[in-house]
Amino acid sequence: MMTINTMKKTVLCSTLLAAFCLAGIAQAAPANALPSFTQDAEELARLPGGGWLTLDKHGLRLFNAAGQEQDRIAVRAKQLDTRMDGNRILAVFLEADTQRPLPVSVDVQAGKLVKLAPFPVPTFSVEASCLYRDAQQLDHLFLIGKDGQAEQWVMQGEQRQLVRKLALPPHAKHCRVDDGAQRLLVSEANMGVWAYEAESEGMGKREVVALRKPYGQLEGGAGALAVLPGGVAVLDGKADKLHLYTHQGATWTAQPAQAVALNVRKGDSQLALDANTLLLRGKSGWQARPLKWTGQAETRAAVAIIAPQAQTEPMARQGDAADDPAIWLSSNPADARILGTNKKQGLLVYDLQGKQTQLLEVGRLNNVDVRQNIRFGGSKVDLAVATQRDDNSMMLFTINADGVVAEAGRFPTGLKSIYGMCLYQPASGGVQAFLNDKDGTFQQYKVDMRGDKFTATLLRSFKVATQPEGCVADDANARLFLGEETRGVWTTSADAAKPDALAMVLPVGANLAADVEGMAIYRQAGGAPDKGYLVVSSQGDSSYVVLDAHAPYKVRGRFKVGFNLPAGIDGTSETDGLDVTSANLGGAYAQGMLVIQDGYKRLPDGPQNFKYVAWEAVAKALRLE
Repeated sequence: MMTINTMKKTVLCSTLLAAFCLAGIAQAAPANALPSFTQDAEELARLPGGGWLTLDKHGLRLFNAAGQEQDRIAVRAKQLDTRMDGNRILAVFLEADTQRPLPVSVDVQAGKLVKLAPFPVPTFSVEASCLYRDAQQLDHLFLIGKDGQAEQWVMQGEQRQLVRKLALPPHAKHCRVDDGAQRLLVSEANMGVWAYEAESEGMGKREVVALRKPYGQLEGGAGALAVLPGGVAVLDGKADKLHLYTHQGATWTAQPAQAVALNVRKGDSQLALDANTLLLRGKSGWQARPLKWTGQAETRAAVAIIAPQAQTEPMARQGDAADDPAIWLSSNPADARILGTNKKQGLLVYDLQGKQTQLLEVGRLNNVDVRQNIRFGGSKVDLAVATQRDDNSMMLFTINADGVVAEAGRFPTGLKSIYGMCLYQPASGGVQAFLNDKDGTFQQYKVDMRGDKFTATLLRSFKVATQPEGCVADDANARLFLGEETRGVWTTSADAAKPDALAMVLPVGANLAADVEGMAIYRQAGGAPDKGYLVVSSQGDSSYVVLDAHAPYKVRGRFKVGFNLPAGIDGTSETDGLDVTSANLGGAYAQGMLVIQDGYKRLPDGPQNFKYVAWEAVAKALRLE
């Protein structure tokens, strides 16, 4: 008779089937306690309601809980993987002859398999494939070739788009993705199991999970694998032992190995997960192995994801080139310009559609900022200022009424490794520039004009303890916000005649990950001095923090920039610089625009660029006033 405790555990695991609840396992079921129709399947997946999806020599087959075949797609196929969301199920397999990935929608209630738009035929021989559902709830497919060539694709509706190319281990016959941990697990037949970042944005990282002897515990390398909450199950290359590994922090810990008797050729093993049971495929078919597992599923903190509206043309230089943008406003909002630095070339100018309108090849510019309607005597000037890393100088550029940028002056600073900068337009008139050095030194200059030439006069210097870069001046309140990359955001007086001590605004921690990079202030034109938002690039986790730009500097929220697949635009990552305006630029930008440097351009891979984000989307996601 089933006890009350056992009934509770059974109900709990059934309820959390989609989350693969494995903690508190009920009594072990006997081996091979699987329906007879599954025994010929090369790969299989348990479905909600007790049905099965199997892949065998007859094709992809759908069975109900009573073992009745409801539908079939006749095809020679391999590499089955699924994602389940209640009764909505996505399955993807490879057609064996063409190796073309074919997605299928599984309608459990209707008992139907519906072919979806296929992926293109791969340009390399595919050995392994697996699905990944990201935080934006988009489905990705990894394809891995025998020689280590690999690709990541994303699908939405009928769209199938290449996200990026990867270099993964050769001879990889199995892969699976832990969606919550955003971790791609790859089984390299002759070596072991590796873990990679599944997220396409960023350079990613690789971890060793398990290696063959004598480097680790696996006999003959690695075979099939299955994702467990907070870990992974792996068959060794000989399919003689089942290995379990838990993941905590950055450490993979091996649990005691279990002997299995599958009697299959090296590389032919298969694993699947059915709630509290591992399913292992051997020479005699599938066998069930109940599992006691106390690991906890890993998840990333939920962050709002916003789609960009547009992007600039890519840089003309590969690698780490794009750095910092600045927004120039025209009398005609549609003619606004985005200035962007290229650390390997100079200054670029773009329109609101992202088309490049100008290139000034003036050397390795790092940061740039813009101020408009600056009064110098009886004239008004629009000015951009940038840091020049070739000669550690401050460069000035004028911007005419048509948005055309021209070099206007260059001033030595005496800094040894010039880095970031921002402009300050005091209420008394004129303009001032804050420049910083990698050693923490800040210099504040007054920029003026004598006749038709610009001048620069040093007003003061101060220093922070470690490397800074991003900064922004709050003109309305005469405050300077500056980022110390590993420590956080500070504020001090922007008035050189009224200096005060640095005060911490937002330390690196729960809301802000080092490096602290670009920052900008959003304030409605004519808005109250105590109404505005500071936007900061949290480069370490490719997110953006929005906080009040006045004490007590309340954090309003964090967000990331994700895919806009209909427009063919990827998200942003490892952002250096950003800028924001509240000006009505029309269309999606009626409440303003945020411009963000993208450290890794995907969809597909390419040189860096800048992304345009509607401020309305940020305000809505974070519920800003």
